[in-house]
Amino acid sequence: MSGEASSSQIGEREERKICANGGCVQTETIEAKLDAGNFDQAESALREGLSLNSEEARALLGRLEYQRGNVEAALRVFEGIDLQAAIQRLQSCSTEKISKKGRAGPQQGANLVLEAIYLKTKSLQKLNKITDAAEECKKVLDGVEKIFPQGIPDVFVETKLQETISRAVELLPELWKQAGCYPEAISSYRRTLLSQWNLDNECCARIQNKFAVFLLYSGVEAGTPSTATHVDGTYVPKNNLEEAILLLMICMRKFSLGKAKWDPTVIEHLTFALSLCSQTPVLAKQFEEVTPGVIHRVDLWKTLALCFSGAGERKLAFDLLKKALHPHERPDDITSLLLVSKICSEEGLLAAQGIEYAQRAVNNCKKRNKHLEGVCLRVLGLCLGKQASVSASDHERSRLQSEALKSLDEAVGLEPENLDLIFELAIQYAMQRNLNNALRLAKKYIDATGGSMLRGWRLLALILSAQQRFQEAEVVTDAALDETAKWDQGPLLRMKAKLRISQSRHLDAIETYRHLLALIQAQKKSHGPLQSTHQIEDDRVNEYEVWQGLANLYSSLSRWKDAEICLGKARAIIECSSETLHTEGTIYQRRGEIDDALAAYVNALLVEPNYVPSKISIGSIMSSRGLPMLPVARTLLSDALRLEPTNRMAWLHLGFVHKLDGRLSDAIDSFQAASMLEESDPIESFSSIL
Repeated sequence: MSGEASSSQIGEREERKICANGGCVQTETIEAKLDAGNFDQAESALREGLSLNSEEARALLGRLEYQRGNVEAALRVFEGIDLQAAIQRLQSCSTEKISKKGRAGPQQGANLVLEAIYLKTKSLQKLNKITDAAEECKKVLDGVEKIFPQGIPDVFVETKLQETISRAVELLPELWKQAGCYPEAISSYRRTLLSQWNLDNECCARIQNKFAVFLLYSGVEAGTPSTATHVDGTYVPKNNLEEAILLLMICMRKFSLGKAKWDPTVIEHLTFALSLCSQTPVLAKQFEEVTPGVIHRVDLWKTLALCFSGAGERKLAFDLLKKALHPHERPDDITSLLLVSKICSEEGLLAAQGIEYAQRAVNNCKKRNKHLEGVCLRVLGLCLGKQASVSASDHERSRLQSEALKSLDEAVGLEPENLDLIFELAIQYAMQRNLNNALRLAKKYIDATGGSMLRGWRLLALILSAQQRFQEAEVVTDAALDETAKWDQGPLLRMKAKLRISQSRHLDAIETYRHLLALIQAQKKSHGPLQSTHQIEDDRVNEYEVWQGLANLYSSLSRWKDAEICLGKARAIIECSSETLHTEGTIYQRRGEIDDALAAYVNALLVEPNYVPSKISIGSIMSSRGLPMLPVARTLLSDALRLEPTNRMAWLHLGFVHKLDGRLSDAIDSFQAASMLEESDPIESFSSIL
């Protein structure tokens, strides 16, 4: 025991020594002189005992006071150091060739002086003198650049000097941020990352992550980096978002190469940044490059599914979530069940599976969390509604629609303030032509959101158009245009054009389409490089739709040349599409060129076999060719109604087929269905808002 105690005491005494230049001085001796107020004697003892100059001795005394917690005393000591004189002496030393194992004296002196200024910075920070602290920290880096004008040579810089430099480099932008001097913070971040400080990868990754966070969330526009720092052929970010993404992707690259320790916050910030500009495919690639085992495979599959879903790759997302829900993985994971159900609710062929997944989610969260149960019921209602829309049986369709409304009603009961639920319930009522309830909920949604949501106005206008109240719908559309930002007015202008067509105001509709084209052209010129065309078209109105609409309008006015010009514009955007071919067929049919029209309609079905308008048009042509072609017409029209049970034109032409075939009772039913649907047919599909 006595031997162990003796060793401990020896170790403690060794730790309480101040060493430099091969000499050592007892810390207690220096502390005693300082406590007695004999500062000059303490400095003299260090200078003589360790062969130091005045600045180096003061640096050691200041560090000792700082370590003892005497921040103000340390600051007074540091104030006496002549930094410029020390730097001039060190500059001459740094020009000498120093091998890795060679002379350490000049570097040790540099470290003592620079560390003193760094500790002075920390002292000022502790005393809440942030701006002064930032100025002093900047002096450290200025001093390093003067001592090493060609950059810090990593072959001979000793560890303690490099540690001081790294700490100062990392601290300076943080101090500027605390002081509220954001331009200086941005400048110091860029200086840190573009200058040769010989930082290790861990330190550099931390700084890059912090700068990216500042760029993303500070609300301060950093501007383009100075042209003086550009290298020919390199990518130059144009705004905060681009620069932040670039920095975070560099960090991710370091992680994947094993050059820096994994930091989960980096991928979190990158997820936010890339989601802002709808670059989820890029995000998916970043996740795929993460070292295996860092992220649990099920969590990775879920995240990738979200990325692919955001990019419109629903099949890939669906397959990944099926893997995540495998019985050997996490079959009852609520998040995965909800996401896969949501994907299924958007695809008619997957809707039945979506109902099963959503029901499992409901069963797993019952009586556990009211909000979560409401979300599960909401997704279940959407899946039931989608399945109803593709059901071939009238009885089955009616049952599914009833269950969809019941599920959404239960969800609203659990979350009466959830505006998304109210909106989706209104959509379901509208799709089932329960227009009074749909109108009531649409108005409730607009009142609750203060008219700030575009989709609320669109739904209200569509419901009014379904009630054949076209003038009121146009008034609503004009009110919405007044409340909506210019860039988001596309869907409203398109709707306004269609409302004017419904009122036979064709010239006004053409003028509205022209305004819409001008808006789209302005959007194309102004959108940033990180915004994809898919995003712009998804959020607003694409140019192809407008040219298609104009082609149909000119065709209805028998202005064939104008219709063909517009059709050519549409074909230049999408070379071969069922919509374009169908419009071409409509032009031929209206001009009496029936064979050419039939060929165009058939081509449209070759491009998209389930394209309903072309099935109806072929069916109507076949029905006009006599009794032998009636079975073909009936088959096509019945198939169209299977795909779109509420298509009034399909019911109308099916009624004509039944009449020609002598089935008067079926004809009356079909004509009645067409008449009822005409009275409640909106200018655009209600599902287009979802």
